[in-house]
Parts: sequence; structure tokens; C-alpha cells
Amino acid sequence: MRVLIVDDEPLARSALEKELCGRNDIEKLDSAIDAIQALDIMRKEKYDVILLDIRMPELSGIELAARLNKQNQPSPSIIFVTAHDQHAIAAFENHAVDYVLKPFSSERIHEALNVAFRRTENERAARLLKILPDLETFLAKQSSKIADSKVAIKAKGRIIFIDPNEVALIRAEGNYVLLGKRSGSYLLRESLSVVAEKLKPHGFIRIHRSMLVNTSFVEEIRPWSTGEYVLRIKGGQELTVSRMYKNNLKSIAQLWIGTDAFS
Repeated sequence: MRVLIVDDEPLARSALEKELCGRNDIEKLDSAIDAIQALDIMRKEKYDVILLDIRMPELSGIELAARLNKQNQPSPSIIFVTAHDQHAIAAFENHAVDYVLKPFSSERIHEALNVAFRRTENERAARLLKILPDLETFLAKQSSKIADSKVAIKAKGRIIFIDPNEVALIRAEGNYVLLGKRSGSYLLRESLSVVAEKLKPHGFIRIHRSMLVNTSFVEEIRPWSTGEYVLRIKGGQELTVSRMYKNNLKSIAQLWIGTDAFS
């Protein structure tokens, strides 16, 4: 069995790789940091099973699955790996496409792999065609919910509800993080990594080991000869993007025209 992991989260990729390395029926195991890289890899290699995240920058897992299904070649078996609520995703259980809910268990991963690998080529293509429209509808509804959602934070002994769309920057301050709004700021006792994970669905990306930025505030990107980038956000403030996190800039726009800076 030849398996490709496609997920933009390093921890998720590592966890999947750790689980799969123990199987003796896997002859090849590769991983891609996003759907664009996955397409490049699959132009050279063939896979039986793809473990595919749904939400990824530039090209989603659903869009990648749709492209694979349109190709004039056997379709791999797709296992969607998602952090969506289990009750919502349960709507797809009547369709014969596998999914694994994050955080996933060892048993669930192996069960999904066993089922996916047993499917014939025709079954894989037919089931993928059946599920894609429903997944697209579901993803659109989830995006709408995220846009209207509030975030509850604890500040000065109170629970305050804020609109994440109004937060431009989040900065690490020792054992705290500072959430910056135009109308003020909030200091929370939390790690930046935890905040980054929780606010990722709201469009926050990490641009430095000590800073997150809301992509909806970004107005301009300028590359430096050092390999770093400078972001200008609404209001004129400029921020440096370290080389370690420059790939996160892909998620700022859904479509890039006339530039191959992040391809």
C-alpha cells in the first residue's frame, strides 16, 4: 500500500506518520505540506490512499479531491482528515467515503486505512463523486458560521466576548499573549501556540515565533533579499515575516495572479 499524507499542520503530519510507520503493509509513505505540493508529488508518484486535510491554504482538500477525480487515471482512495464537529460530519456516514476526526485515535486511523485500501478503483471514483457536492456545501456552511462567531476570553476576572475579525495582531509577552484591537487590547495568560491553533479558522497566521496576524488586515507584501518578507497592515504598520513562517503567507489570498512568489 502506497500512502500520501497531505496536511498543512506539522503536528498532524507527524502524528499520522508515527501511526503509519508501524504497519507492515505500507511500502511507501510520503507527506505534503499542502495540496499544491501534493499535486506536484502525484505527478511523479502513484498512491493507493491519500490522508487529506480539508482546510488548507490556497487549495483545499475538497478542491484537490475534485481535481484527482477528473484525471484520466485510477483515483486513489481518499480519507478526509478533519477537525470539524463529529455531529456535523456524521451526515456523510451514509456515503462510503472515509473520514478521520481530529484529534484522532490510533484505532480510527487504522480502521479507515483498512477500509480504504480494500476498495476497488471504480468504487473509489464513484464514492468520491457522490460525496464532493455535500462536502462543498458543508464547508461553505462552516465558513459562514466562523465568520459570524465570537471568541470568549478571560480578562481581569471577567469573560469577555470579542469579534476575532476586529483583532489585527496577537503578540507573545512572556507567559502571556496580547490581543490587539483598534479600540484597545487584552492580555491573556496563554501560550501563543495554543492561541494560534484555536484562532487559525478565523484567518490568523503565524509570521514570527512571537506574533500572529489576522490575514484580513494585510494590505501589502514586500520581499527582502534576506528571504524574509514585510507585511503592511491596515493603518500602515509594517511587520517582518521570518523565513521559518513565510509559507503561511499562502493563505492570505485564495487566488494569486501574476506572481509565483509562494508557488
